[in-house]
Amino acid sequence: MTIWLLAILVLASVAALGYQQGAIRASISFFGIILATLLAPLAGKIFKPLLGLVGVTNPVWLWVLPPLFGFVLVLALVKVAAFFVHQKVDVYYKYKAGDLRLALWERLNDRLGACIGLLNGVAYLVLIAFVIHAFSYWTVQMASADTDPKTVRLLNTLGRDLQSTGMNRVAKAIDPLPAGFYDTADLTGLLYQNSLLEARLLRYPGLLTLGEKAEFQALGQDAAFAEMRLKGASINEVLEQPSAKAVFANPELLKEIWTTIQPDLSDLRSFLETGKSAKYDGEKILGRWRFDSSGSMLAYRRLKPGVAGTEANRMRVWMHERFGKAVIVAAPDKMVALKDISELKLQPGQATPPNPRSLKGTWKSDGSDYEFDLEGGTEKRTAKFEGRLLVIAGEGISIAFAKVD
Repeated sequence: MTIWLLAILVLASVAALGYQQGAIRASISFFGIILATLLAPLAGKIFKPLLGLVGVTNPVWLWVLPPLFGFVLVLALVKVAAFFVHQKVDVYYKYKAGDLRLALWERLNDRLGACIGLLNGVAYLVLIAFVIHAFSYWTVQMASADTDPKTVRLLNTLGRDLQSTGMNRVAKAIDPLPAGFYDTADLTGLLYQNSLLEARLLRYPGLLTLGEKAEFQALGQDAAFAEMRLKGASINEVLEQPSAKAVFANPELLKEIWTTIQPDLSDLRSFLETGKSAKYDGEKILGRWRFDSSGSMLAYRRLKPGVAGTEANRMRVWMHERFGKAVIVAAPDKMVALKDISELKLQPGQATPPNPRSLKGTWKSDGSDYEFDLEGGTEKRTAKFEGRLLVIAGEGISIAFAKVD
């Protein structure tokens, strides 16, 4: 219903404007609308640095406003040209053509202007339908009942009506946006409506390097943010959280996120839905790994088969004190991080207090074993798979890690 009301309002308004302006201005304006639509992205580049100068930093506005301003600029220039053409013709009929021809011209100009104005209205309506389709595709999937602002609820209503009336097909016919725009919206909607999937998102191999950034570490440790997500807070409330704002108000970080996920959109969605990645599952080491006490004790018993039960229990406690919080993160770009890991050396008497550290570097594989080159080459570790466990060798001890599923 809202779409038809909008259509009537737009068509009637622009037809009346065409009647007032006349056929010449309305005709040139029609071609101006087409030209402005084609040149809007190019002309918008003029405004992007200007928006930065006036303090606009929101990446959404920096994406939306430049093409809009570019469209208005090109259309305004065309309308100015149309005005001067109209003036020349108007002067001729007023002062050179005679009263009869002037009267005939004015009647033709007004009525034809109304018809062409109606055509302009159709062009504007198609452009408005595209804008509604593009934005509501996101907002409908992130709707949160009555907590959304009125403008968002109105946009969602228009988007649903656009779909139900079939006008979305008109919007798609002129849609220049890449498929990735809508794939990202689907992915965002899936995550927003299923907050528990965020834990799986953190385990996606392609995002592991990003996940090590300070902004994402702070976001993951923000209890208030996690509580809001579980309660289904609106997107505006979520984005106002300081830890979330640190991510979404950082244009460079958002650009890095987009560059990272764009090639993996379909694989990432499949991973969120199934827990499997067709792209990354072939490399076993990729992912997050946590210290596995049982596996570490098995590795120790293989090194010392005759260890007594009392000694084994003492070793279990010793391992837990030093490696209980240890985590390994291995990413596809060869980044590896060892977190909260103590020195891999069996101490005489086993009384030395733990000294956990976090190390970063790169990993490489020779096909079976792995080598970790840490802290710029100052430290190295070797690892291999024993069944489903990743085992790191040390001096007189080996520590096993199990993958976080």
